[in-house]
Amino acid sequence: MELRGSPQLAGFRENSLNTAHLKACAEIAAMSFSRFKEVIEEGDTVILYIGVSQIYALEVKPKVINKNGQGVDNVFQTKYGSVRVMDLVGKKYGSRVNLSKGWGQVLYPTPELWTITLPHRTQILYTPDISMVLTQLEIGPGSVVCEAGTGSGSLSHAILRAIGPTGKLHTFDFHKERVKVASEEFLRHGFGERVIVLHRDVCDEGFGVERVADAVFLDLPKPWEALPHAVSAIKTSGGRICSFSPCIEQVARTCEVLQSLGLQELLTLECLAREFQVKSISLPRVINGQKAPTHQNTHVNQEEKQPDQKKKKVEECVEGAESDTNTKSDEHEQSTAGNKGQQGNGDFRFTTGITQLKMPGHTGFLTFASVPPGLPGNKLSCVA
Repeated sequence: MELRGSPQLAGFRENSLNTAHLKACAEIAAMSFSRFKEVIEEGDTVILYIGVSQIYALEVKPKVINKNGQGVDNVFQTKYGSVRVMDLVGKKYGSRVNLSKGWGQVLYPTPELWTITLPHRTQILYTPDISMVLTQLEIGPGSVVCEAGTGSGSLSHAILRAIGPTGKLHTFDFHKERVKVASEEFLRHGFGERVIVLHRDVCDEGFGVERVADAVFLDLPKPWEALPHAVSAIKTSGGRICSFSPCIEQVARTCEVLQSLGLQELLTLECLAREFQVKSISLPRVINGQKAPTHQNTHVNQEEKQPDQKKKKVEECVEGAESDTNTKSDEHEQSTAGNKGQQGNGDFRFTTGITQLKMPGHTGFLTFASVPPGLPGNKLSCVA
């Protein structure tokens, strides 16, 4: 597969992908994540959905290693019963799985579902921030992206889907073990040919590539130290840079360095999700500042004026109503119950959206900037 970009990128690829790596990629070409398919096969990663708070990622393989280091049959336990994972082979994605005390569904894995089920090795970015990053960095099919801070691979999976088979992701992490685990994970998910994972401190060593990237993403404690290297990695035709920082002091320092490097269109965003619940609200009707009289209140007033006569009429009505009520169907009772608020007491009912009392709080700030075409790339010294 040919890669877009300069000869330096081709050399970088040849040094990073050996024959064994390419062979492994060929063997997993049919696995999930990298392309959609209908039927579950051995080697796939599937999502077991039982409820909103019970979503699990399962690897479809015969054996797993237990706590004692022994290989045992792959049986996944839930509070509603167990699932023999290999029994999922041959089923269609979306099928129902029967448990001893209930049932679940096996779903096709997407980056969004992977984000909420992945094993956490670090703090991760969630879908609201990820969607903003992909949009602002203008990442699409064929894009070349550099990512500093692989972490648990949440953002990486979303980028790999967005760039497609013709794009390339260069992702770096200073933690050697995380690099190893992430690399194996990408291979299992069928992304081996789209991604290069390296153990590297980009603040000191840079990205190892120049003038090849359409976009650079930084998730670092001191992103300003990596910004000169990030600018050098961007293509001569220009590109976009994003930095994720949890503290506003980091944002201020980053913006100062971005301006000193000549970057343009600086923008800092914070993504907060607010959940609305659709509910029916009932309020009393008001006429001239006073509550409208109801049918029940009218009865009371008339009884006060003519208690004996009204009581007799009410008893007659009740006797006749009892015989009529016995002949009413359940369907009619339900329909009249639904209109009770409008017909019986004159209340005004409407449907609206109610916000939750509690909502997810701050995750971090996303700072974006544009690298203009032809920006000098000799600013490689880290800014103090």
